[in-house]
Amino acid sequence: MTVDVDAYEGEQLVVEAIHESRVRIERELGKVIVGQREATHQLLISLFAGGHCLITGAPGLAKTLLVRTIAQVFDLRFQRIQFTPDLMPADITGTEILEETGEGHRRLQFVKGPIFANVILADEINRTPPKTQAALLEAMQEHQVTAAGVRYPLEEPFFVLATQNPIEMEGTYPLPEAQLDRFMFNVIVDYLPEDDEVAVVQQTTSRKTEPLKPLFDGHDVLRFHEVVRKVPIAEDLVRHAVRIASATRPGPQAPDFINSWVSWGAGLRAAQSLVLGAKARALLEGRFHVTPDDIRALVHPTLRHRILLGYRAEADGVAVDAVIDRLLEHIKRPHD
Repeated sequence: MTVDVDAYEGEQLVVEAIHESRVRIERELGKVIVGQREATHQLLISLFAGGHCLITGAPGLAKTLLVRTIAQVFDLRFQRIQFTPDLMPADITGTEILEETGEGHRRLQFVKGPIFANVILADEINRTPPKTQAALLEAMQEHQVTAAGVRYPLEEPFFVLATQNPIEMEGTYPLPEAQLDRFMFNVIVDYLPEDDEVAVVQQTTSRKTEPLKPLFDGHDVLRFHEVVRKVPIAEDLVRHAVRIASATRPGPQAPDFINSWVSWGAGLRAAQSLVLGAKARALLEGRFHVTPDDIRALVHPTLRHRILLGYRAEADGVAVDAVIDRLLEHIKRPHD
């Protein structure tokens, strides 16, 4: 697939092509994934926008299968890294080994680690110590790895999709706020309705899954990123995204419930993620302009990992999604 991102007169063709892409992607994913439409949609938005994702859900909810299937549909090189307490940074980025070059000479040769792929599934990322978690920071932000003072660029496109289990906290390490902020979304994968669970059981116990067809390649994904950034957005909508992010920070200008429940709020990356995600969502919905609904639909996945609740919220039994619900009620939509 080739998308014309430069010819303005072809914008409607671009929108139609990307909207049709979403239909084809969802049809292909449906061969393997049952339900989880909201989680799948948010993952596609982050992929089209070029952002990393944190995926939160209990064991057995097909988080790994979902990521692997998306990588197959986009024909991207996939690597799964199982995070464990004894995992070292070099196990992710790679290491230098001493090799013989002939005539008695030796030299250090860098052997690339599993981070050198297009889609990285960081499975149970909160089960490894902060030192190893930090090995991902440079890769996520700069799309490169530094070893022994030498920089090695990562292959584009590059996505980190990290999973964590919210139930078992024994033997886990909370992700540092600086690392959490690098994730565009925190996508929740929840239990399916009964009819969908029945369909999953029938599908996985009766026949082999129909083989997937790769629909795109890495070049197409990079073109999608170009298109997303060309989508126009009105200044008042950008201001709306900034106000939503800044309203989560305790202080004199913050709502009373924020000062009561929140210890630390979202930074500038939250507003950037809202705007970029809203542009991608608009394209996937078949539009070349952003609406307030595009921004507000992505507030929960954008903010839920960037808001640190205080002791008062825990005492009151208030979850972070409830704080975000209250925030959306407090901040009025543009033009309302």
